[in-house]
Amino acid sequence: MSLYSLGAGFWEEVSVALTNLWQSTGIYTLFDGQGTATWQNIVMVLISFVLVYLAVVKKFEPLLLLPIAFGMFIVNVPGAYRILFGDKGYIITDALTKQEIFRGSDKEIEQILGITLDELKVLATSGNWKELYNISSLETFSDYVNAYLFHHADSVSIREIAYSISDTAVIEQIGKTGLAISTEQVIGNYGLFYYIYKGVDWVIFPPIIFLGIGAMTDFGPLIANPKSMLIGAAAQLGIFITYLGASLLGFTSLEAGAIAIIGGADGPTAIYVTKKLADHLLPAIAIAAYSYMALIPMIQKPIMRLFTTEKERKIKMKQLRRVSKVEKVIFPILVTLVVGLILPDAIPLLGMLMFGNLMKESGVTERLVNTASNGLMNTVTIFLGLMVGSKAVGSIFLSLDTIKIIALGLAAFCMGTIGGLLVAKLMNKLSGGNTINPLIGSAGVSAVPMAARISQDVGREADPNNHLLMHAMGPNVAGVIGSAIAAGVLLAMCG
Repeated sequence: MSLYSLGAGFWEEVSVALTNLWQSTGIYTLFDGQGTATWQNIVMVLISFVLVYLAVVKKFEPLLLLPIAFGMFIVNVPGAYRILFGDKGYIITDALTKQEIFRGSDKEIEQILGITLDELKVLATSGNWKELYNISSLETFSDYVNAYLFHHADSVSIREIAYSISDTAVIEQIGKTGLAISTEQVIGNYGLFYYIYKGVDWVIFPPIIFLGIGAMTDFGPLIANPKSMLIGAAAQLGIFITYLGASLLGFTSLEAGAIAIIGGADGPTAIYVTKKLADHLLPAIAIAAYSYMALIPMIQKPIMRLFTTEKERKIKMKQLRRVSKVEKVIFPILVTLVVGLILPDAIPLLGMLMFGNLMKESGVTERLVNTASNGLMNTVTIFLGLMVGSKAVGSIFLSLDTIKIIALGLAAFCMGTIGGLLVAKLMNKLSGGNTINPLIGSAGVSAVPMAARISQDVGREADPNNHLLMHAMGPNVAGVIGSAIAAGVLLAMCG
């Protein structure tokens, strides 16, 4: 073998290595012509910068907003999504002969189908395919692929393999012939975010967050003033009005229920309900819920000033009575029992909330309370925020449905605030007109203790000597309970 041929082989290997290196860069994915990185990704990166600004400079709930913003940023860096979540491999087999037809990674499947798996999932679950093809549920990758093949039988290059799904009853009903496809997922090269996201996917994080909230929350103001529960209930008005609005805009019953829960102003509850009812809407709903929670000062203050008079904002409320330890210990047990008997669907969230509070008020589990309210709560908040942001992939997130969801979520949040204010005004009128400051009504949304602080701030703008924080905490914790109950109602209605 000549030195020339050896040198040619060497330079050929170098050329291949450099080509592979170039094609692995994020810059290449922007210009590879395959749509693996698009202008939508760039838009989402810019949006993430805005959220970072709001979190760092404006200090709008940075514990929530900063992880979400960075998750949104990192996942939209061209080429990063596949590294963070990894590749999954699939085997497509003939369901009749059980013989393997095709084996490949998710990227290869995407190239065959001409659509990303995330887009495929959204398309399959947001359309009317369930009704059109009488498919009771779209849960597995096989369901998505087969539904897609049915819908695009004339345009998909894989059509020579089969056009049918593995349900013979559906095949007979549609009158299609051909092979039935089944897909079996094989272990792939999963990335770090794939595993962390299981905390959201398996609905682990939201109940843990509620455990931490319970361990940090004093239900004393609510126990001392049980009428606050009426305000917390009224603040859920936005949920049910938005449910009707979403239905009128063409969303399915399940999707409308998931969108409506944004009005509860409770991120973990929104994630919990959305995962149960409309998984494909999770990125838009979760980001809307957490963003509106972080933007409470901007959203609620104008509404509070509009729906209250200066005289009402100056009302000073009497100091609340002292609540005994016995009452505080009995309260979480009693609430769990009553709600559990009436609405078991609310127990996963409400039960963990009350368990955290019971540990706090018992006075005998200080180490557990410290863990639940500090280390565990902070850890889950970091992961939850990152995962919420990481699902806001530009090509999926920037759509007309997302815009509708953002608008409906804002309407839900505003209606919840208005509902609480109006009931507080009514209660003030019925009690003589100078005993209940209507500003505490806005705290009936679930964002605790943020909403209560806003009631305090607006009250002190009218009268610097007015102290409404503890009075507003009653409706605020009532709102937490109310949002968990509303979640149970939606799950019972839609599930």
